[in-house]
Amino acid sequence: MARLTDEQQYLRMTGTPVAKLVTSMALPTVGGMLVTSVYNITDTFFVSQLGTSASAAVGVVFSVQSLIQAVGFTLAMGSGSMISRRLGQKDRESACRFVSTAFLMAFAFGALLGVLGLAFLQPLMRVLGSTETMLPYSCGYARYILLSAPIFSASFVLNVAMKAEGRATLSMLGLGAGNLLNVALDPLFIFGLGMGTAGAALATALSQCAGFCTLLWFFLKKQDTLRIRWSYVSRDVGDYLTIIRVGSPTLCRQGCGSIASALLNNRAMAFGDGAVAAMSIANRIYNMVRSVLVGIGQGFQPVAGFNYGAKRPDRVKGAFRFTVILGTAVASLSAAALALWAPQVMTLFRRDDPEVIRMGARAIRMLCAVLPLLGYSTYVNQMLQCLGRSGKATFLASCRQGTLYVPLMLALSSALGFLGIQLCQPAADGLTFLISVPFHLWFFRSPKGLKQCEKS
Repeated sequence: MARLTDEQQYLRMTGTPVAKLVTSMALPTVGGMLVTSVYNITDTFFVSQLGTSASAAVGVVFSVQSLIQAVGFTLAMGSGSMISRRLGQKDRESACRFVSTAFLMAFAFGALLGVLGLAFLQPLMRVLGSTETMLPYSCGYARYILLSAPIFSASFVLNVAMKAEGRATLSMLGLGAGNLLNVALDPLFIFGLGMGTAGAALATALSQCAGFCTLLWFFLKKQDTLRIRWSYVSRDVGDYLTIIRVGSPTLCRQGCGSIASALLNNRAMAFGDGAVAAMSIANRIYNMVRSVLVGIGQGFQPVAGFNYGAKRPDRVKGAFRFTVILGTAVASLSAAALALWAPQVMTLFRRDDPEVIRMGARAIRMLCAVLPLLGYSTYVNQMLQCLGRSGKATFLASCRQGTLYVPLMLALSSALGFLGIQLCQPAADGLTFLISVPFHLWFFRSPKGLKQCEKS
């Protein structure tokens, strides 16, 4: 399909019926997220064949991956929000400035995280919940993840910038290229070359490089609107602060996810490697569905940002309504299926460990009880973020795995033991849903919310 001109893209984003537009934007985004989720699940599956301790170690290193994602997504979402709004205002030069600046920032911060993590690798793994039996596996896995941190982080900026411009299909192709390679390399490196967990991480690192190169090639050779050039990198400190400020809800959300994962592992560690493995697998499965919901929301965000910049609040409201309906339907169907077949799903990963299967299946069913609520709270958060209400979005982002999760984990695990650990995330998700409702109503009804756009 021929690439659209700037004017054609503007007309598409502001004139196509919102249900059709959000769906067209969300499908490739969800496709990319699903490819990533399939990689995560496949990675977990192959590593799980090495034993319970190896499976648990992947859960420990997930905290490190979440932290790298936090940096990349913060800068990606901060710049992506500004890009979509600037393109809605037909300000192409500013959009190029934001993507080029965020790209450089992401690469630099990723490199810093990689260097610090490698310098303190073993102490870091112990702090994140690794037992002595897990330590060789977790260190082997984390080493390659940290080496690829600059590429991993910068890839998020390229990916989100394409979505903000409205070219979600190209974004999916770039993301999918790396993740499909990962699925192919995992068994080769883990078993064929006998590298164990280190092989899984090396496959991830190489695949991230492949996806990064594909995305960067699009920007350097195939983009009509957004381009990354050294000359576009901002010399204005205000632009850097704007990217961080607008992206701060993502930093909070992803950063809290890293903290929550470490806290979960530390609490579950008292019940043995099997408990850590069970919660790690259950959370990977739950996050696979959540990633689909987030993907739908990422299809909604450029539509909302573009039309907000174009002074079309009616389309922002219509896009939000459609997104909530779609996301809730997907979440409800997924929850029903997972709750019904939870033991069978766990058996795929730890066939020879009945206790891990039992603990993981119960955790999945508890998570499914609140899964239908997750779409709404996610989309309220994403809407506030992409339209510049970073303070409120940051607060909501902190609830699910921070402000609510941490005290709930400490209280429930102390009072109920491992059952409390399993109940923590469902309780936090349910409360986050309730807290999101007044923020949604405020934004749609307040003169400082969407009505501000009507008066502009």
